[in-house]
Amino acid sequence: NLHRQIIHTSYNIGESKVESAKKFASSLNPLVKIIKHETRLNLQNIREIIKKYDIVADGSDNFETRFLLNDFCFFEKKTLVSAAVIRFDGQVSTYKPYQNGPCYRCLNPDTPEEDIWNCEQSGIMGPVAGMIGAIQCLEIIKEILNIGKSLSGSLLIYDGLDNSIRIIKLKPDPKCPLCSNFATIQNPKL
Repeated sequence: NLHRQIIHTSYNIGESKVESAKKFASSLNPLVKIIKHETRLNLQNIREIIKKYDIVADGSDNFETRFLLNDFCFFEKKTLVSAAVIRFDGQVSTYKPYQNGPCYRCLNPDTPEEDIWNCEQSGIMGPVAGMIGAIQCLEIIKEILNIGKSLSGSLLIYDGLDNSIRIIKLKPDPKCPLCSNFATIQNPKL
């Protein structure tokens, strides 16, 4: 998948993605402090990892990780900037349910029964990943600097086949299993 992960090259094959990404980013700016987390996120480590950060960027490729990040960003009151790509389409949103905005579960309450929407089965057009990654990066910078209009409460949808972008409004789901008054997902005490 080097066609869509331009931080890595064919010279990095066999090297961990975390190490390869650190080397590339450090070559661009050696003054940037990079903290590696070379582990899969899970219930046992996620709180310890995200508590150190104000903003979490999600570009994961599976629903389990997306829900885990969403839930713990909610409990830890962290801003989550989420991006996803499949085929020729992409989407970006910022979730701040601790500020009365919707969370990721307001848009997707549960994991789909069949995980047919994955990049292995459906594929990803590399330039679409670049477009969505750039938009996600811009959204993170806007959140850090507190400038412009946040995508919190909105979902940006990009169609690479006609280069159209539309933004739809997202509202908190009054029956959301995480952030509503009727929440069934509890904050795990680990």
